[in-house]
Amino acid sequence: MSATLSGDELIAVRRLAAPPPRVWTAFTTPAGIAAFWGGSHAVVPPESVTVDLRVGGEFALDTRGPDGTGRRLRFVYTVVAPPRELVFDEPVTGLRTTVTLDLDGDGTELTVHQRKLPPSLRTPQAADGLAAILDALAAHVETP
Repeated sequence: MSATLSGDELIAVRRLAAPPPRVWTAFTTPAGIAAFWGGSHAVVPPESVTVDLRVGGEFALDTRGPDGTGRRLRFVYTVVAPPRELVFDEPVTGLRTTVTLDLDGDGTELTVHQRKLPPSLRTPQAADGLAAILDALAAHVETP
């Protein structure tokens, strides 16, 4: 995976050995989101995930860190174009995430482009966190 952090933007690109519809399902269902969202640094209880997959709809989830601390995350969809593109905003900070899925042979080229990163996420650690999430996504969608 390659990731580029520049100012208030982070772009990660990764090839996944799974077709776009399978990756789309991971990003748009409670079970899929719970399976990968925390990466290696947090757990997402499956029962905490809610998805209202439509423009103006929300998805939300709880994360639990290794020390037991938790956080509720909430996002609002601005674009839902299956199985190609999702755009969602985090309403408190204004962070916008665009997820693009392109067919690449029998797999998917995934691009995650985050804009308006708050200062606390403009760090190499945040880029590493996104990489860990995409590693967990790959493990989830590439498992038969």
